[in-house]
Amino acid sequence: MGNAYCVMCGCVDQASIGVVEKWGRFDRLAEPGFQFFNPFAGECLAGILSTRINSLDVKIETKTKDNVFVQLHCSIQYRVIKQNADDAFYELQNPQEQIQSYVFDVVRAHVPKMTLDELFEQKSDVAQAVLEELEKVMGAYGYNIEHILMVDIIPDASVRKAMNEINAAQRMQLANVYRGEAEKILLVKKAEAEAEAKYLGGVGVARQRQAITDGLRENILNFSNKVEGTSSKEVMDLIMITQYFDTIKDLGNNSKNTTVFIPHGPGHVRDIGDQIRNGMMEATSAQVSVE
Repeated sequence: MGNAYCVMCGCVDQASIGVVEKWGRFDRLAEPGFQFFNPFAGECLAGILSTRINSLDVKIETKTKDNVFVQLHCSIQYRVIKQNADDAFYELQNPQEQIQSYVFDVVRAHVPKMTLDELFEQKSDVAQAVLEELEKVMGAYGYNIEHILMVDIIPDASVRKAMNEINAAQRMQLANVYRGEAEKILLVKKAEAEAEAKYLGGVGVARQRQAITDGLRENILNFSNKVEGTSSKEVMDLIMITQYFDTIKDLGNNSKNTTVFIPHGPGHVRDIGDQIRNGMMEATSAQVSVE
């Protein structure tokens, strides 16, 4: 694995190991540093191996269990074992090709047993299987496998597009669910606000009517006490006439109102009062009948 250097001395670089032969046969390993060789005794430096970590990138195309063709990018980091450097020097002519062949064999044996989703989830298991197989095989040739990285898994372009569309559809569905929940909460809050507003409006109307009733009662009592000979009915008619004219005044002052036709005259006021009293009496009699 290289030319022999028949010299009397030489240097082996750091992070390297020299292979020394004697009369064409392996004799010993030369450590880094200055080395003496005896060419008259048949010693020579057969070659030098680097003990640095080397990286080999491998691309494998295979098929998954669900019939999807994928391309896997693996990065294998390996180095020569110092103690077994003679095996690495003499046993393998092309270690990169040997490593690549075993990677192809292991990957194509494991990946067809997995679906595409399982491959993405368990790519570390595939890398571990490749590591175990290479350590067992390459160790006998003087090489140690440091790491195996499953760098990338690339499905076919049409499969990637389909996967992106599925993911987008799922996210859109989730967004619609959240949007529906938000609209539901908004409608509920709006309904609660309307109910609260109506309740408060009813309380206000009730208080307003209570205040009107109390005011009318007080006015009737004051008028009856101050003007002798007047009955409650007469006082009530007077108050109703006053409110009637106030209402007509308000309608005239409001510029937004269109033309309104209403009956006018004292007789009509009396008719309105009679209608109100009759309605109240009928309601009272109906309530008594029910009881």
